[in-house]
Amino acid sequence: MLQTSFGSAAPSDIPHLVRLLGLLFTQEPEFSPNAEKQSEALDAILHDRSRGRIFVAREGGKVVGMASLLYTISTAEGGKAALFEDFIVQPEYRRQGIGTRLLEYVIQQARAEGVLRITLLTDLKNDNAQDLYRKLGFVNSSMQAMRLKLRKSSPA
Repeated sequence: MLQTSFGSAAPSDIPHLVRLLGLLFTQEPEFSPNAEKQSEALDAILHDRSRGRIFVAREGGKVVGMASLLYTISTAEGGKAALFEDFIVQPEYRRQGIGTRLLEYVIQQARAEGVLRITLLTDLKNDNAQDLYRKLGFVNSSMQAMRLKLRKSSPA
């Protein structure tokens, strides 16, 4: 049995992270995989810790899961807050507790970095994920998620 370890992603992990995001985004109807866009965004986060952190689960050194925290300042909390995103474990490694332990690791790291609140969005139909989040202390919010997609402007 291989040993699972948890830690921060490195730039050399980007191809593996893009592959995992491809799996995630094919499961979520609002998003679509785009390796170039995802690589650029991952690179931006990995090279500026003030933007956020990307965490990985490794099984025998191989990246098998990921999650990200993106940072902001909450006026309500009076300090650092984070948006939890991009949480996925490779299908053949699911139902082994890796996702639970990865999320526990992310929460531990967030506490150590002074994050006061973690917010996440989850698919309304993903009961397994919602059960996990509740088990680890997340609660439903009375707030409604909304989105406005802005297109990148073309160079003039």
